[in-house]
Amino acid sequence: MIETYETYYAGSYWSSRPESAEACARRAERFFHLLGRCDPAWTRWYETADSFELEEARKLRFTTDAANFQKLFGRKENRIGDGFTFGLWTGDTIEEASSVDGGCGSANQWLSSCCVLKPCDEGPIGERVLTAPVMVEVLRAMALAWDPEWGVATSYQHLEMLAPQVIPAGTFVGWVMYFSRLRGAVPPLPAPVRIEPVEDRGTLVILTPDRFTASNPEHVALAARVHELLNRAGLLRPLQPWPSGTPHRS
Repeated sequence: MIETYETYYAGSYWSSRPESAEACARRAERFFHLLGRCDPAWTRWYETADSFELEEARKLRFTTDAANFQKLFGRKENRIGDGFTFGLWTGDTIEEASSVDGGCGSANQWLSSCCVLKPCDEGPIGERVLTAPVMVEVLRAMALAWDPEWGVATSYQHLEMLAPQVIPAGTFVGWVMYFSRLRGAVPPLPAPVRIEPVEDRGTLVILTPDRFTASNPEHVALAARVHELLNRAGLLRPLQPWPSGTPHRS
């Protein structure tokens, strides 16, 4: 079997959780601190520039502490309604670049909040980070920092394959998934699927220990089987507004 080239992302999502710029900045600081522990490629970050001319782009080095994020959220271009946005990148070349984009703080149920990592997928860095252990730690970092309702790491090609069922539901089965405890308990799942707790916040589900690809029929069949079990357990429903009175942990 010849596997086609696939590109990947990891994202976490939640809805209708109003938070201040200060609270969002603290969450962002914690996330980038934890992300830097996942791989050395994710320790230096820059603001986006008009082009990828390294000499110019390198002038926009961004220190990922809460004070800097709070300044960023104070800019008009980083406000959408009652929420805040950010976008950072890292890498010595275009081929080695990774980026993180996100939005948080909004009470608007039609403007879901998120944090999305697009990792380098080429060369030695891509080989190093596109592994189950690293993607698990990336989603764990998102869970601990952002306290999302749901998260997934998978390939864009897999997402495109699932587009008809993703559009109405908004959640689906990918390579690595995270489910907040607010969504309910994860049921027993067939091997080689693994389940790991994230403190008392939720659960990670790892579909395969090797790199999941949409071009592998065995991976696709396993995802379909797990989709049926998770859907039956009510875990693949659309995102819900954050319950009032639920602590916003960071």
